Amino acid sequence: MLGKLKLATASLAGCFGCHMSFLDIDERILELVDVVEFDRTPLTDIKTVGECDVGLIEGGVANEENVEVLRDFRRHCKVLVALGACAVNGGIPAMRNQFELEDCLRESYVDGIGVANPGIPNDPEIPLLLNKVHPIHEVVKIDYFLPGCPPSADTFWTFLTEL
Repeated sequence: MLGKLKLATASLAGCFGCHMSFLDIDERILELVDVVEFDRTPLTDIKTVGECDVGLIEGGVANEENVEVLRDFRRHCKVLVALGACAVNGGIPAMRNQFELEDCLRESYVDGIGVANPGIPNDPEIPLLLNKVHPIHEVVKIDYFLPGCPPSADTFWTFLTEL
């Protein structure tokens, strides 16, 4: 064996279901640990991405922070993979694309049912929302697409072991 494949993952705008499906490889993850070194992932709690062989990205691009994370992964990963419907086509988060952003924010924070303290948040700690949610290939070059909502554990297993 030449060495372990270095792998990083991130979740952008979505449900985190792709990461959960990845974990559904169950005990096979022990076999994967023999050939893969995990970099930034929820498994390691590493917050920055180092130089990696493969980056797995789930979720659409909905805010400026998503854009930064995605571009950082593209710079540091030899191969970048779009995971699941949200990454491939924007998924559920992109359903807001048929409305103006301001209308969505007003409905959520001002006019929505049960809103106790109306007001659209304006805090520099909150990432700036983009006008539309984008699939990740509209922001950076993607090498592979694993569609599904989410892709199955067997799809992850086959993809990673074939690499």
